[in-house]
Amino acid sequence: MAYIIEFTGPVLVAGDDQRHGLWSVDGKLTFERPVAAPDSVLDGWVLPGFVDAHCHIGLGVGGAVDEQTTLAQAQADLKAGTLLIRDAGSPSDTRWVQRREDLPRLLRAGRHIARSRRYLRGLGHEVEPDELVETARKEARDGDGWVKLVGDWIDRGTGDLSVSFPRNVVRDAIAAAHDEGARVTAHCFAEDTIDDMLDAGIDCIEHATGLLPRHIPRLVEQSVPIVPTLVNIATFPDIAAQAAPKFPVYADHMTRLWERRRERVLEAFEAGVGIFAGTDAGSVIKHGRIADEMKELYDAGLPPTAVLDAATWGARKWLGAQGISEGASADVVLCRDDPRKNLATVASLNHVVLRGKVVQWE
Repeated sequence: MAYIIEFTGPVLVAGDDQRHGLWSVDGKLTFERPVAAPDSVLDGWVLPGFVDAHCHIGLGVGGAVDEQTTLAQAQADLKAGTLLIRDAGSPSDTRWVQRREDLPRLLRAGRHIARSRRYLRGLGHEVEPDELVETARKEARDGDGWVKLVGDWIDRGTGDLSVSFPRNVVRDAIAAAHDEGARVTAHCFAEDTIDDMLDAGIDCIEHATGLLPRHIPRLVEQSVPIVPTLVNIATFPDIAAQAAPKFPVYADHMTRLWERRRERVLEAFEAGVGIFAGTDAGSVIKHGRIADEMKELYDAGLPPTAVLDAATWGARKWLGAQGISEGASADVVLCRDDPRKNLATVASLNHVVLRGKVVQWE
C-alpha cells in the first residue's frame, strides 16, 4: 500500500503562485487526489524545503569532525527545515551523508582551496599559485558540481586583507573546473577580490562584503549571484577587536565592511543581482540557523517574498533541484502562517517532510 500524506493548507509553488490540494504518495508530490484515504493529514502553509546555500557539513573549529558530530550538524539543519545543502568546503568525506535517506540532500564542493599559510589551519588545501589549476581540476572531479576558492585572507606581511592568487592563475583554475563540468565559487571579503573573480569568470561570490557600485552591473551582466552569509558577517566586530592590537589596518577594514553589510545587499538586490541564503554554518557558526539568515536578509531591506525566494524557489532552481511540482520529491516545510506576510513563521515550523516522511523529534 502506498503511504499518503495530505497537505490541507495553501501551497506556495512560487511567490505569486498559491494553490490548494497537494498530496505525497510514496514520497512523490501530486496535485491529483489519490483514490485511497491519506495515512497522515498535515496542516500549514506549504513551501519547498529550505536551502542553505553556504554550509559546512563535517567541519569544526579545528577542521574535520567525526561522524557523530557531522550527524548532529545535519540533524540540526534538518530540524530547522533545511532540506538541501550546498556544501561550501569541508575537509571531511561526507559522501555517507548523501546515502542517508533521513538527512538533508547534500551537494559537495570538496575542500576549500587556499593560499599556503593564508587561511585557517586544517580546513582546506593550502597551495601555491603554480598548484592552483590542478588542485581545482581535482576538486571539480571529486565534488558534486562546485569548487570553492578562498579569494582573500589577511596577509600578515601587509597587515590587511589581500588577494590569495594572481588573477591570471585564478582565471585558468576556473577554466579548468569548468572543463570538468563544475561551477566555481569564492570566499570574497575585500573589494579588489571581487574585481579579480569577475575578470576570471567566477560563478558565485560568497560573503561579498567588499561589494561596490562598480561591481553591481558586472554581477548582473555575468549572472553571478552572491550569498551574503549575514549571520557570519555579524562576527566581524569581534574579529576586528581581537586583531586591532596587532593589525589595526585590517581591524578597521573589517569594521567598515561590517558597517555597510546591509546597504550592500539591498543595493545588489534592487539592481537585480541574484541573492541566495546561506548561513556559513560550521566552525564558529552553529547549524540550524537558516531562519536567522532569512531574518538578516529581511532586515537588510529585502521584501519577504524575495527572502523566501532566496531560500526556497529561486535557490532550488539555481542549484538544479526540484521545488513543488508534479512528481517531485516530497521535500517540504509547513508554516503556521503565510510567510509572505509573517516571515517570522519560518522559525517555528509546523512540520518538516523529507522524501515523503514526516520528520519526528524526541
